[in-house]
Amino acid sequence: MKILLSALYPYVFLLLYLVIPFDNYIRALPNILVIILVVAFPFVVKKSDFKKLATPPMLLFFAFFVYLAVNSIFNGRIFDDFNIVKKVMIAAGLAILYIPVNDLKSFTGKTGKINTAIIASALAAIIFTIYNFVIITHNSGNFALVDSPQIIESLLIDRVYLGLLCCLSIVISFTAIQKRYHPSNNYYLANIILNLIFIVLIGSKIAMVSLVVIALVRQFYGQRKLWKMLIAVTAVIAVIGLFYFIKNEKSFKNDSLANSKSTPAFIENSLTYELRAVVWKSTANIIKDEGFTFFGIGFDETKDRLVANYKTSINDPQKRERFIENRYNTHNQFLDFYLSAGFVSLLLFLLFIIVSFLVKRNQFLPIAMLALFVMYCSVENLFNRQIGAYYAGFILIVLMVSNRRLKNNKIKEL
Repeated sequence: MKILLSALYPYVFLLLYLVIPFDNYIRALPNILVIILVVAFPFVVKKSDFKKLATPPMLLFFAFFVYLAVNSIFNGRIFDDFNIVKKVMIAAGLAILYIPVNDLKSFTGKTGKINTAIIASALAAIIFTIYNFVIITHNSGNFALVDSPQIIESLLIDRVYLGLLCCLSIVISFTAIQKRYHPSNNYYLANIILNLIFIVLIGSKIAMVSLVVIALVRQFYGQRKLWKMLIAVTAVIAVIGLFYFIKNEKSFKNDSLANSKSTPAFIENSLTYELRAVVWKSTANIIKDEGFTFFGIGFDETKDRLVANYKTSINDPQKRERFIENRYNTHNQFLDFYLSAGFVSLLLFLLFIIVSFLVKRNQFLPIAMLALFVMYCSVENLFNRQIGAYYAGFILIVLMVSNRRLKNNKIKEL
């Protein structure tokens, strides 16, 4: 029985990360797969497996999770905060559940089971979106990209998470390409190109910026060459240009939407620059009014305060109603942890990121994943959504078990 469970256990992980993007269609399946992993875990884990958890980054993340839970309990808001605490627990739990899996290929430059699942799920999400786009375009008789109704309505999941999935697939495929010729290199390269084109077509700006940052980070690994410096300079220019485009995009969208008396909800929700600008301003107002907070005001209370601020700070009645109705969160994980759980939680979260960088700084794959994590936490509350917790869990797994295949030759080992 134990041998059978040990053989099937990695494939349950594969299936879990394969179906995550389809959560809206098969909502119960990911939860069922997690339950199967939890039940099978005691039968397949070995005592030696727990050594994988005894690393500074993992210990800090567990300390961060424990603090969130204890802080909520002692301040009498565990029921209000449980939804977020549970998401952090999912990320930490997935890392723990992964320790019996001996899938070293996933982090030695070859695609093992879990990495294969990420690549396959990204391809499945792309195919699903393209199929929906063709059907919707055919029915509407119009063709448009980026922030068009066809694109937004066609997406399998929210654009921010679809972009994150594509970025994960690109990084995994890049690290899997071997220096010497290998037939699989063609497939990985094709996957990278396909995901890049898809990210551009759906207009996922945070994904574009993240990939440019990762391209810049990549120049610090491997041999130093002149063309790498040129890529680094090009990447910096691209980031500056993209930020300039995003900054000036608001006026363009306002002009294009002014011609329509009523704007569909999915288009309004896609105007992410304007949304975040308003939300961050409201968050800054709350921080200013609240002052230094050691234990935080609670995750639900943070949303309530934001809604109250929307009522007084947004002049446009329709926009104000939309923000109040949707109860938009802080759209920044760092600000959310500070306001909701206090300075200590933010400090522990930042320590986890900093220590992870110091420990893994010689390894490109975990640093690339960490860069993705930081970039997305800067514009999204990853732990407010279960899909965000799943992908945060995957990044934790990479940080936990990644090897030293691609090193920074300029920095010495710890």
